[in-house]
Amino acid sequence: MSPDELVYLGVLAASIPIGFLFRYLSPPVKQGAALVLGLSITIATCQVHTIHSLLTVIGTWIIIKTCRRSASALSLGWTFLYLLFFRLVTWFGLPPPTPFANAIQLLLSLKMVSLANDVQNFHLEKKEDVSSFSESPGVRGLSQEPCLYDVISYSYCYVGIMTGPFFRFQTYVDWLKQPNPLSLPGKTPCLQRLKWVPVFGALFFAVNSVFPLAYVRDDEFLDRHFLFRLAYMTVVFFVFRMRFYAAWCGAEAGCISAGLGCYPEEALSKPGAGPTVSYSPDPNSPVLYDFKTIQNIDCYNTDFCVKVRHGLRYWNMTVQWWLHHYIYPKSPFKAYTLRAGWTMFISAYWHGLHAGYYLSFLTIPLCIAAESAMESSVRARLGPRGQNIFDWVHWFLKMRAYDYMCMGFVLLKFSDTINYWTSIYFIIHIIAICCIVFGRVMKGGKRDGRRGEREEKKDGGTVSEIQEEVREKKD
Repeated sequence: MSPDELVYLGVLAASIPIGFLFRYLSPPVKQGAALVLGLSITIATCQVHTIHSLLTVIGTWIIIKTCRRSASALSLGWTFLYLLFFRLVTWFGLPPPTPFANAIQLLLSLKMVSLANDVQNFHLEKKEDVSSFSESPGVRGLSQEPCLYDVISYSYCYVGIMTGPFFRFQTYVDWLKQPNPLSLPGKTPCLQRLKWVPVFGALFFAVNSVFPLAYVRDDEFLDRHFLFRLAYMTVVFFVFRMRFYAAWCGAEAGCISAGLGCYPEEALSKPGAGPTVSYSPDPNSPVLYDFKTIQNIDCYNTDFCVKVRHGLRYWNMTVQWWLHHYIYPKSPFKAYTLRAGWTMFISAYWHGLHAGYYLSFLTIPLCIAAESAMESSVRARLGPRGQNIFDWVHWFLKMRAYDYMCMGFVLLKFSDTINYWTSIYFIIHIIAICCIVFGRVMKGGKRDGRRGEREEKKDGGTVSEIQEEVREKKD
């Protein structure tokens, strides 16, 4: 374990017991203490590079105060252009940021875009005097415009400052104003979230020590049998999942201990979004709470969901909500596959400038198109038993597709990624293209049109999960 990883682990581990202490604080004290602790972590780990996050916050504040009508678009442009400068600072003779500064900058960019969007909607609602106004039905807006202190406090709140999950400003405000935080569930859900972390951690260290990623870059690796090279990506993705399962479950536990994201079950909270319907708990009946707002990973469904598109839904869930709430609807394209490709391109850019990110993320739309083609041309014609067999094959190929794409994500360099994919003959790209062609032939060359988007709505996919579920509830 590297020194940086030890620091991440230390911050995660310390945030859990500290969170329980925050339940005893009054709202003003809680806000100030969370800010001081978050700033202390930032300055200690980022040092002079703290200036990057501070400039991002101040720039966003200026935008939401001076350009309210277009705050959403301007904040997206500002934060993402600053990300470009942040990653190219060495070109200007400045020292490279620390990995901790990068982690904080990534999450801060999501927060600032979300905040600017909420402030813009707040003023539109106020101007139109329509209390039901909302850019996206089912997502609660702000109750009041934040001041500069509120924006800074939200930006540097210690909870998830380096590891996530992402949460909206209104979620932060609700956390500060909880009427009786000590009565909210804490210990049981926290332990429930942590119980698998030692297993994930042990598997990560054990498997990674036997199958290191660096071996893929070794010339000796290319001399191994094709099946060995093909199987290696499965092991790499397994190690990758175990690492993030442990980290994100630990990060969620830090939120749970503090009570962040705790809402009644009847609020129908969604990861990242928070409550999606109005709720009024009955004082005469017990209230059940959940922490879905800050849920960032669904380990079981990540591994065992059938479709590629569903795999996105259960992985890094709060960021997926952010992408499909702020990026997907504003895509310059109309076709579902192109809009998905645009969203994946922005996701790759958010992660970094390494070519491996783009090679991996831009393979996802191809895989989604392939599975849609096969579902409409083959699965739809099968009986129950045939569909069951189809689904198991589909699941197996879904996992191999994510194995394949993970290699670009971890190898990062264009040459390393292409060398590995060449060594296994671009097998997933070939299978995906063959599935698309076969599907077209089976359907007589007809396109599916908007099938992909319709399926997302039908089964509550990431594109419009919140809006569709709210409409169904109302009906």
